Amino acid sequence: MIDVIIAGGGPTGMMLAGELRLHGVRVVLLERDEEPTKVVRALGLHARSIEVLDQRGLVDRFLELGTKHPLAGFFAGIERPAPERLDTKYPHVLGLPQPKIERLLTEHALAAGAEIRRGCAVTGLSQDEDGVTVELADGTSLRASYLVGCDGGRSTVRKLAGIDFPGEPSRVETLLGEMEIGIPWEEAMPLMLEVRKTHKRFGIGPYGDGGYRVIVPAEGVNEDRTVMPTLDDFKQRLIAVAGTDFGVHSPRWMSRFGDATRQAERYRSGRVFLGGDAAHIHPPTGGQGLNLGLQDAFNLGWKLAAAVNGWAPSDLLDTYEGERHPVAEEVLNNTRAQIELMKVEPGPQSVRRVFTELMRFEEVNRYLVEKIIAVAIRYDFGSSDDLVGRRIGDLALKRGGLYEQMHAGRGILLDQTGRLSTGDRADRVDHVVDVSEELDVPAVLVRPDGHVAWAGDDQQSLETALARWFG
Repeated sequence: MIDVIIAGGGPTGMMLAGELRLHGVRVVLLERDEEPTKVVRALGLHARSIEVLDQRGLVDRFLELGTKHPLAGFFAGIERPAPERLDTKYPHVLGLPQPKIERLLTEHALAAGAEIRRGCAVTGLSQDEDGVTVELADGTSLRASYLVGCDGGRSTVRKLAGIDFPGEPSRVETLLGEMEIGIPWEEAMPLMLEVRKTHKRFGIGPYGDGGYRVIVPAEGVNEDRTVMPTLDDFKQRLIAVAGTDFGVHSPRWMSRFGDATRQAERYRSGRVFLGGDAAHIHPPTGGQGLNLGLQDAFNLGWKLAAAVNGWAPSDLLDTYEGERHPVAEEVLNNTRAQIELMKVEPGPQSVRRVFTELMRFEEVNRYLVEKIIAVAIRYDFGSSDDLVGRRIGDLALKRGGLYEQMHAGRGILLDQTGRLSTGDRADRVDHVVDVSEELDVPAVLVRPDGHVAWAGDDQQSLETALARWFG
């Protein structure tokens, strides 16, 4: 009997596998493809995702391979400077292509003891009170306590579980690829910048090893999503939009994406859960998709482990959907808005000019950027205390940073009084007696996903919070 089967070996699935292994959960990850993809769907990590990696002691390797970029122009490509004094130690975008992110997370999951099986496609599932039976394409089956579908926007798990995926189909489509260009970059760049003044879905930029990342609006929406574009498709669209095809040649990979916007009606059906693109798809504006999936996994992992290990409160697993569904709903909303602001028709361009003016106000700029980088998320824990429900920053303690205390994936009681207690939950909550000039409450209870579950100095109310989240 496997504890958890994860379908899908992208960043969300790999992150979830690593989280579960922190708690000794037996994980088998099934990936349909024989080899990791080389297609670059995402270009980097936002602040909250970098914090998540920091909280697990993984961030150094990502920072070593990535490139820091300023947080400017991330809302609908409106060029405004990054807001000052963002509430994070990572006030930048970490440029790192998706295949590298996926590789690093895979290495972590394997090192933690996850079992990864490639070339294994899920074709059927059934569940009962005790577990889930998963049928595979080779005719074999596996049995697990839980199944998590992290298998993308066309999720087989979602369909087999009978979960609806309402929303809107693609109305516009974009071609994306990596190839070489036939003119010097010094000549191509001014032309590219001139076209981008009006066409925000167009761009060309160096990508290393002589390659260039090319993005250009498609002529229409291809109904057959399995049909990949050709080099001639790129040339024709480049000429139509920019007046030249830039001499593109020698493509390394080519793909297309649309602006379809959908969200799973439910994130859970019995013992089956959804995460990442299986739960939500949206336009890539603002670079939020991969980050949203990583944060789904970070929220679900410790809760699922608690259920497997027998101490989860009765409704703990239900809080995954309750917390993450509204977050994704808000991302769908802001990406829809950004797509409208990037259209070239007079109406959207007029609204864009108004937004550009509004973003000159520091608070407006900060509000929109914090949406993109996900540092302003507050889960509703039913508390009037504004701190409760929010993610906590890397507070400076006498013994170092708070995030250093979170590597094991347990809860943290940060106690500046030294008078509080976690009771008999030492296997789930670490009692850290320390002080921080950055914390203006006596103590906080922090969940394994970095969100504050309680604040104060009263042992009785602390007991209520401990029982609520840690059994």
